[in-house]
Amino acid sequence: MTDDKMICEIYKSTQKDEMYLYVEKTRGLKDVPEFLLGIFGKPTALMTILIRANKPLARVDSVTVLEKIREQGFYLQMPPAKENLLKELGVTPPETHY
Repeated sequence: MTDDKMICEIYKSTQKDEMYLYVEKTRGLKDVPEFLLGIFGKPTALMTILIRANKPLARVDSVTVLEKIREQGFYLQMPPAKENLLKELGVTPPETHY
């Protein structure tokens, strides 16, 4: 990878909790498809950060984020699965019996 860093703008969704769009700061939302923005809702700017391939991010792989932005113009971070969220909170999901 020749470029191992990028200044990114992160937007949060107004439709889905914990859904985020990462885009290159200079390009903004130009490359995000309209249908995706329809699902995402009105993007709310959250922060501008320098993403480096060798520095970890909280819930996503920084290399993957950089690659996806270069390939498609954006990276969409989906909300964590409910099961994963429960584990993060230290809660054991209840067993279901049929």
